Amino acid sequence: MFSAIGKAIKWIGQHFLGMLFLLIAFVVLMPTSTTELKPANLQEIQLAGPIMDADAILKEIEEIQKDPKIKGVLLNINSPGGAVPPSIEIAYAIKALKEHKPVVAYASGMMASGSYYASIYANTIIANPGSIVGSIGVIMESANIEELMDTIGVKTQIVKQGTYKEAGTPTREWTAEERAELERLTKDTYELFISDVANARGLDIKHSKEYADAHIFSAKRAKDAGLIDRVGVKSQAKAEVEKLAKVTDPRWKEKDKLESFMEQFSTKGMMQLQNYFYGLKASF
Repeated sequence: MFSAIGKAIKWIGQHFLGMLFLLIAFVVLMPTSTTELKPANLQEIQLAGPIMDADAILKEIEEIQKDPKIKGVLLNINSPGGAVPPSIEIAYAIKALKEHKPVVAYASGMMASGSYYASIYANTIIANPGSIVGSIGVIMESANIEELMDTIGVKTQIVKQGTYKEAGTPTREWTAEERAELERLTKDTYELFISDVANARGLDIKHSKEYADAHIFSAKRAKDAGLIDRVGVKSQAKAEVEKLAKVTDPRWKEKDKLESFMEQFSTKGMMQLQNYFYGLKASF
């Protein structure tokens, strides 16, 4: 019996790659539902994990913009935020898309910081009752490894021009002037953030301490603060897209099976890195 088991294990080891290839081929070539015989008229975009790059989602938004068959979009968000530039890129791409097709943003988990920024121009924002919304703020951080360098006997050699060229260095404590320079930068970014939120959501910027200031809200409190429009589940968010798009025969676009598999695999890995480091970059 043990000999037979050993042979089976050996065979699996020798043919693992071939079996994996056949599995992927089966997933890709497996017949799709007959509901796809008619072209889809609604599409879901997923924004999941830390926002470090916007190229993929911007391409998806651009393709939807050009596709006359797609009449409405659901932006499904589960992200803790991320770097400033890509978050703003997504927000303004959604703003442009909304001019032609209705967009409903749905907080399926976290809609915080940069990912909230990405949602503000949607026609409607709906949040799952158990979601986390808000964290409107900006952070910039860097380690101070001066003591570690002293311990292991490493010294830096620097030639620079410009008083603030070394601002944010991890090799020593920042000077008061350097800290003030970095604080001005984060303040400028924060003011841009709350200005866009106030304009997009019709909020009073003079009372930004109530809905910004990095407050973290439950879905109910986010609605009370004016950051979202409704508390609901995904089926209600999809129904809202169908209503705004005015489609009588709603058909949601299904992603290619291999693409969907790889996206889920990637997203799960990225969500393990929510306590990530960007180095010295302003982050939402």
